[in-house]
Amino acid sequence: YGKNTIKFLRLHKEGKKHFVKEVEVCAHLRLTSPQEYLDGNNSLVIPTDTIKNIVLVLAKKNGIPSLEQFAIDICNHFMTTFCQVAYVKTYVQEVPWQRLHEDGVPHVHSFICVPDGIRFCEAEQCRNGPLIVFAGIKDLKLMKTTQSGFEGFYKNEHTTLPERHDRILCGELFCKWSYGECKDFDFDCIWKKIRECILEAFSGPPDCGEYSPSYQKTVNCIQMLVLSRVSQVQVIEVVLNNTFYNVVDMKNLGLTNDKEVLVPVEAPYGSCACTLGRK
Repeated sequence: YGKNTIKFLRLHKEGKKHFVKEVEVCAHLRLTSPQEYLDGNNSLVIPTDTIKNIVLVLAKKNGIPSLEQFAIDICNHFMTTFCQVAYVKTYVQEVPWQRLHEDGVPHVHSFICVPDGIRFCEAEQCRNGPLIVFAGIKDLKLMKTTQSGFEGFYKNEHTTLPERHDRILCGELFCKWSYGECKDFDFDCIWKKIRECILEAFSGPPDCGEYSPSYQKTVNCIQMLVLSRVSQVQVIEVVLNNTFYNVVDMKNLGLTNDKEVLVPVEAPYGSCACTLGRK
């Protein structure tokens, strides 16, 4: 049991310059006894309102140095404070506020919410067990307008999809990875590096791109690049929910449409997923 959607903004000031972290936290506990379920005995139950207050107090006292460290702090607090807690799991996701710039100059206290992917993390721990930390990015929308195709696939009497050697590749990406033994990691730096790997593997070199024969291959390229460059990542899961675009037939309008006007296929949509780990 636990408390979901604990939303708050943590404001930190250094002179005139302000820093913000707006997050949503879910904190779940498993107790050493299920007596509250079986017998209606609530003597070990930490109220969910108390869980919420603990999260807010930790944010006030410790700040949020990184999402992962804040999730670790929450797990540590429940494990060290309450002997009846057998397991704790914390999920934290961040609202993507970015500092405003005016003529290249960063503003001291103004921010803009940029929907370029939502950062999240999870931390979980069993009593007398290791602390496990996951991190990731979701709702990252990506598109490239060429250098993508889908050919040579299996066909039977139900196949109507034509082969394409040049199409738009567009999708909403979910990526989640696990760390090995957590040491003094710079979680912010690692997250930014993985995000850069995702963008690079998806798009290819900036001057020419890189051909993608399928959504599945793109998913694997993202995973392989992350594992090759970020040694702290042990297992990485990538899900790419696909958005397809159809070229509008404008012959009846007396026009030739050379893939200049397209409409998205809202539903149903495809999805490709893969989990890849080190040996």
